[in-house]
Amino acid sequence: MKTITVHQDLQFSAIIHGLWRLAEWKLSAAELLRLVEECLDLGITTFDHADIYGRYTCEGLFGDALALKPSLREQMQLVTKCGIKLMTPDRPEQKLPFYDTSKVHIVNSVERSLQNLRTDYIDLLLIHRPDPLMNPEEVAEAFVQLRDQGKVRHFGVSNFTTSQYDMLQSYLDMPLVTNQIEISVLHLDNMQNGTLDHCQMKRIAPMGWSPLGGGRIFTSEDERAVRLRQKLTEIAAETGAASIDQIMYAWLLMHPARIMPIVGSGKLERIKTAVDALDVTITRQHWFEILKASLGKDVD
Repeated sequence: MKTITVHQDLQFSAIIHGLWRLAEWKLSAAELLRLVEECLDLGITTFDHADIYGRYTCEGLFGDALALKPSLREQMQLVTKCGIKLMTPDRPEQKLPFYDTSKVHIVNSVERSLQNLRTDYIDLLLIHRPDPLMNPEEVAEAFVQLRDQGKVRHFGVSNFTTSQYDMLQSYLDMPLVTNQIEISVLHLDNMQNGTLDHCQMKRIAPMGWSPLGGGRIFTSEDERAVRLRQKLTEIAAETGAASIDQIMYAWLLMHPARIMPIVGSGKLERIKTAVDALDVTITRQHWFEILKASLGKDVD
């Protein structure tokens, strides 16, 4: 599979496997291990986590599977995120969901992630959401400590605006290497608000979450979804693509920002569909036909 250089010493697979819904897949450790091995066989080497996924359970489930075959760790890149606190029965002090990007929380979160994932380093740590109370000096201190201890190799952000990214970067002595953003044919905000332009300016490849629009395009009967579904079906037939989701992935992959779609499925056939999209070629005209179907009008 094609790889994307995220940093001079860090390459990601062009398609990333996301573990947000891992707890819902109800896989045993052995079954999850097999899925991970099948992803690796397909060329997917990058796995995306967050401390809060599955209400703090998904990292541990993945770690249990990895413990069955620890040698796989060196074949993969592990991404995780921190900075959100959720209400859970075992955290009664957290009375509502809120953000915490204090040094103490970042360091403690990484320590838990390392333990849960059964690894001694994380390839990439992301601040999960912009925190209005974020003290960039504290974040910088946490990043330096974790880097110098060898616990985190690289750092980035998730869902940050361009100004939030630049503000945090100005306090760091290492580069932020990615911004994980929501983007799909149904979610164009980050294509229109300068976020992708900013990624290209900074020479960083963005990770793209919800690349299929949360699946709404397959079932929704609202005017926009129906219009897009019809156009995607038409282009799939013209290009010989197996399904409209391949066209949705191909549309993202065609963008010069080097978007890395995150595939959040526990079904191998859905994961393989994303991988096969790397071989689907759409034309520039196809790309703009899809954009028109999403916008509901020609470009100005």
